[in-house]
Amino acid sequence: MGIYLNPSNSNFTEAINTGNYVDKTMMIDVVSDYINTNNKYICMSRPRRFGKTIAGNMLAAYYSKGCDSDALFSSLKIASTPKYRDNLNKYNVIQIDLNSEYQNIGDKDNLIKIMSDKIKEEIIDEFPDADIQSGYSLAESMQEVFTKYQEQFVLLIDEYDVYVRENVPQEQLDAYLSFLNGLFKSNTLRPAIAFAYLTGILPIVRDKIQSKLNNFHEYTFVDAEDFSEYIGFTAEEVKEICKTNNIDYKECCSWYDGYHQNGFELFNPESVVKLSKRGRFEGYWGKTSSYKVISDRIRHNTYGIKDDVIRMLAGESVDVNVTSFMNTMNSFETKSDIMTYLIHLGYLTYDYDEKTCRIPNGEVRQEWMNAIEIDEDYKTTDEIIKASRQLLDETIKGNGEAVEKALDVSHIHVTSNRSYNNEDALQSAIYLAYLYALNKYTVVKEMTTGKGFADVVYIPYVPNMPAMIIELKKNKTAESAINQIKEKKYFDSLSKYSGNLLFVGINYDENSKTHTCTIESFVK
Repeated sequence: MGIYLNPSNSNFTEAINTGNYVDKTMMIDVVSDYINTNNKYICMSRPRRFGKTIAGNMLAAYYSKGCDSDALFSSLKIASTPKYRDNLNKYNVIQIDLNSEYQNIGDKDNLIKIMSDKIKEEIIDEFPDADIQSGYSLAESMQEVFTKYQEQFVLLIDEYDVYVRENVPQEQLDAYLSFLNGLFKSNTLRPAIAFAYLTGILPIVRDKIQSKLNNFHEYTFVDAEDFSEYIGFTAEEVKEICKTNNIDYKECCSWYDGYHQNGFELFNPESVVKLSKRGRFEGYWGKTSSYKVISDRIRHNTYGIKDDVIRMLAGESVDVNVTSFMNTMNSFETKSDIMTYLIHLGYLTYDYDEKTCRIPNGEVRQEWMNAIEIDEDYKTTDEIIKASRQLLDETIKGNGEAVEKALDVSHIHVTSNRSYNNEDALQSAIYLAYLYALNKYTVVKEMTTGKGFADVVYIPYVPNMPAMIIELKKNKTAESAINQIKEKKYFDSLSKYSGNLLFVGINYDENSKTHTCTIESFVK
């Protein structure tokens, strides 16, 4: 049992003992199917605080010869699978936290050599009879062990992309590329590696590093394929956490849900765990980084991104091409590159089928709001958002004039590159003007009813707030919008809701470019 070679299971044991551990051990079953196949090289990228390190420690605890983990896994899901014992503690695991190595060493120029020598020393201690010469590289040392003993290795490298994120000098990068080349591009060494598992925030960089890792299969925040349910907490897992801790699940969805992968509805693990411990809804994930990640990318309307940002803040999805981004920190050629970068970091979520992205939830939306607050280009957007709380209060009071004035401003703002008279633009204006309402309401756009569909419905998930049905008209009257709500009984679609309702009728006059609003109360 060493620091790098054949680690113990203590890190994973701590994760389980911390409490509220969500059992993701079936991920082992997926990984095990790839051992000694053409798919044995795996690169898993996902945002910070989405469980990369815990997953790596889980794999180390399961595969490492340096421990006996049967008791640790016996009560977890993986133990119920037919092949549970086939690979349990059967491999020589080399586990590297590359970010920790990089941050904690003084001589960064020689990090790879120093680290490789330490791992090689542990291999010599474990296999003293292997003929490992002093000048051997790490790859050559592993090859020698395999040749003599037929002992295979599992490589687990966490934060593989630290050299890219830190934008290191070329000399350091070259040493790292040589290290990767020796491990993963050697056809001679390939049989000695049972599988390799790399994690990072960014997918494989598509230039020099890609050439060293082009035999890796990538699982990303754009498409995690077989690993989709393991990159975040699923809806069923969060429902159980909420039930155990007496937490309102709907409100939890509003705050931390919004990531979707291959049929799985995924939540931010870091935030859900913090919520379960503290019992308060707030932006936990944002406290571990800086909203400047967003502001640095969207300032000065880079590549014409401002219109898309405003649309996303208003709750819309925007088109994005995720295929051109080079997966670096500085190769942004289009606004799609910026959006793709923010998808990988978790500040946006991607719809694979529609090829669109959007802001996933309330927690992340707050980070976007923090980002635009400091950018002069988004001054009007910031003012509209800050006024949205007062607008909600005035709407509940029945103040239609306040709604009219707010929409006059918001409607102009959301249509910088779209037709002002477009119905979608009017809906966007409403979403932006009522942005604060997302802290208390679930928004359903074009809710289907028995006699048509309501344009916008706000359903409260906190007590003592009225539901709101908003109907839009153009070149008619606000009263006609109210009459349509009543005649078509849109309120019947709220089958599980009882209590106070607000009917909000809004008419837009395309000649004067003004809005009128009528608000009526109703009890269901």
